[in-house]
Amino acid sequence: MALKHHELTRMGAVFAISAAIAVMFMGSTIVTPLYVLYQRDFGFSDVTLTFVYAAYVIGNLCALLFLGRLSDLIGRRRTTLPAMAAAVVSTVLFLAADSTPWLVGGRIVSGFAIGIASGTCTAWLAELYPSADKSRASLVASSANFIGLAAGTLTAGLLAEYAAKPFELPYLVYLGALFAVAVMVWRTRETVERSATSLKNVSRRPRIGVPAGIRAQFVAPAATAFGTFAFIGFYAALVPSVLIEALHQTSHAIGGAMLFELCAVAVIAMIATHRLTSRAAMLCGLALLLPSAAMLVAAQLFASMPTLVIGTVLGGIAAGLGYRGSLQVVNQIAPVHQRAEVISSYLIVCYFSNALPVIGVGVLSHVSGSMIASVAFGCTVAAFALLALITGAKYPPRRRPA
Repeated sequence: MALKHHELTRMGAVFAISAAIAVMFMGSTIVTPLYVLYQRDFGFSDVTLTFVYAAYVIGNLCALLFLGRLSDLIGRRRTTLPAMAAAVVSTVLFLAADSTPWLVGGRIVSGFAIGIASGTCTAWLAELYPSADKSRASLVASSANFIGLAAGTLTAGLLAEYAAKPFELPYLVYLGALFAVAVMVWRTRETVERSATSLKNVSRRPRIGVPAGIRAQFVAPAATAFGTFAFIGFYAALVPSVLIEALHQTSHAIGGAMLFELCAVAVIAMIATHRLTSRAAMLCGLALLLPSAAMLVAAQLFASMPTLVIGTVLGGIAAGLGYRGSLQVVNQIAPVHQRAEVISSYLIVCYFSNALPVIGVGVLSHVSGSMIASVAFGCTVAAFALLALITGAKYPPRRRPA
């Protein structure tokens, strides 16, 4: 009976932390279907739109570079709850927005909150699974990530299209979800024995945190993350504009539904292929990135909605397998006492790739046209996919001893 109670408590903790991951990432896409509305009301260009989207990475990098190992020192709960409070602040900034700088500020604070919470909660989940094999923890964390991304864009897209006050209601719904999950996190058991009792005792010197012994093995999952999140970033920032300009689809619900499709397919793919090893999942995801990027470019070139839908399905499978596999490899090779630090290093790559290619596409679109920019984007994704395939084949992951 005591063993059963312990297992129920552990599963409750897993649910609470996976819900925290989902609700935090929900905050990163809840603004996505609203970009077109903000652009119309505030009068900014497509280039400005890409910079508003990419401002997110500023907060991400500040959080991960300076506070990436914070939860290893002061505890997972004491790090996650302030991150959720920061997410509340970012949401209030969006609610108050009456010009472009407010959106930039909201994105930066949102990135900071998610940067802290994502590494912390991913490490927390890994510690809630007692076995050395962290595949289930990686599956839960990556699924929760995509569920949150999907929920944010679908919620905002539907409310923007069919409900009153599109600039208020999505954020109020999000604040309610944040509060409910924060209560669950507050009640979840801690897994770290604190070595620092306050922030005063924590070094804030930037520290990337990839030990020399695993750097060669780290290249493949890092390159996989770059290609995968560049693809997701293109969808989140620019596909709504592509729908309007190339496919003449003006519904905000459809714009939200396309990113929802990508994320929902990713979750289904991760669950359906959970028996695949981390390396096999990663390499399969990389292989599928190539046709996915090609179909995305073709959909724009030929103004074909069916091609975009099919390419989105392929991209969802590629994203799900690539993210789950690469995160699982990182969990597998990371030393136990540096897990949050190594995961934070991996997430830095994710966030960089989520923003920088999008900026490049936006600037290139302004200079030479959206079609040339999309082709350049497809070639960039393909290059990183090939790099990851080569290094993944050469350096198979080896589990580190505790």
